[in-house]
Amino acid sequence: MTTRRARALPLATLTAIVIAIMLLLSVGMAYVGVTWYSAHLEEDNNRSLPPEAAAAYRLVNEGRVPDETALRTLVEHLDALVAPTDFKVQIATLAIGLVSALVCAIIGVYLARRIARPLETLSGAAEVLRSGDFSVRVAASPGTTREVSSLVETFNALATSLEQMEERLRFSNMAVAHELRTPLTVLQGGLQGILDGVFPMDRKVLGDLLLQVEGLARIIEDLRTLSLAIGQKLVMQRQDLDLAEVVETLLSASRPMLEAGGLALETSLRPARISADPTRIRQAVLALMENAARYAASGGSLRCETEQLPDGGALIRVLDRGPGFPEDMDAVAVNPFWRGDASRSRATGGTGLGLSIVQAIATAHGGDLSLRNRPGGGAMVEIHLRAAGEAS
Repeated sequence: MTTRRARALPLATLTAIVIAIMLLLSVGMAYVGVTWYSAHLEEDNNRSLPPEAAAAYRLVNEGRVPDETALRTLVEHLDALVAPTDFKVQIATLAIGLVSALVCAIIGVYLARRIARPLETLSGAAEVLRSGDFSVRVAASPGTTREVSSLVETFNALATSLEQMEERLRFSNMAVAHELRTPLTVLQGGLQGILDGVFPMDRKVLGDLLLQVEGLARIIEDLRTLSLAIGQKLVMQRQDLDLAEVVETLLSASRPMLEAGGLALETSLRPARISADPTRIRQAVLALMENAARYAASGGSLRCETEQLPDGGALIRVLDRGPGFPEDMDAVAVNPFWRGDASRSRATGGTGLGLSIVQAIATAHGGDLSLRNRPGGGAMVEIHLRAAGEAS
């Protein structure tokens, strides 16, 4: 792709070259045509001269002087031929000029259509894309201009992005329906059983139903967070803070949850000042802690680090010794409701929106989320937050 793009000429350059070639071709055709017709006309005129005048004409062309009588005869006949010959030359020049212009116009139309053909293909593909078929792609024809090649690449990238977005939206809709169906079914069955007198209305039954309501509320809140992120309204209260202090406070509150999951907490919290929304930072770190307690409990240890970056940004790093991420790590944070184990229930696997929310919070701060597997087993998650000027 790079080689083809390097060889492609800009549209302005190609247009200038085509115009120059057409002008040269038109002038050349006119010159050759007029020269040929003039020679042909001269031969006809020579054949129409009397023998003495024709002989005198040949002598003049050879650089010799004919006798006075022959020269006078030649001049008399040439004077009679000047006006009709000039008229014929003018008519021939006009006709040859029109023919050369017509030929150049035909060639120019062909070249213009060849240059514009990829644009026609793109226009047709755009109509297909508008109709909702995001699988359409356009192949860049060889010899096209640099701008058209760039436009084709951009169109294909846009179509690919729209196709991926459609797939994610379809998956998200199915996942939302699946996640909401189970607690709603449990609630409906439980309430119907109480109304029918099948279940007693005691604290245990009501407590079980309340757990389902809490699960629904959490899913709705997580979906609201993602919606705010899409509308770029997730981070509203930025302030200058030290990530080490924010994370340390949250880890102190999360320590009982981690210890209950069998995780020993290690920290290396270096000062890292950044302009960020402390509520969202706590939400992101808490989501990572909950994921670690669910997925990485078998590793027995969890390490959390903060670090100031040379470019003014800051880094939050969480490391564990659990099973790590799957090979297709792009699906982990991109696809909502992803779980490390498809067989996990909602009670053990959460809503599945944790890493998607962490990624949304990092992106809202102008940063990004990095997921990697550690040598020797385990996962490493990094939240990279950029400085305010860099993020904007």
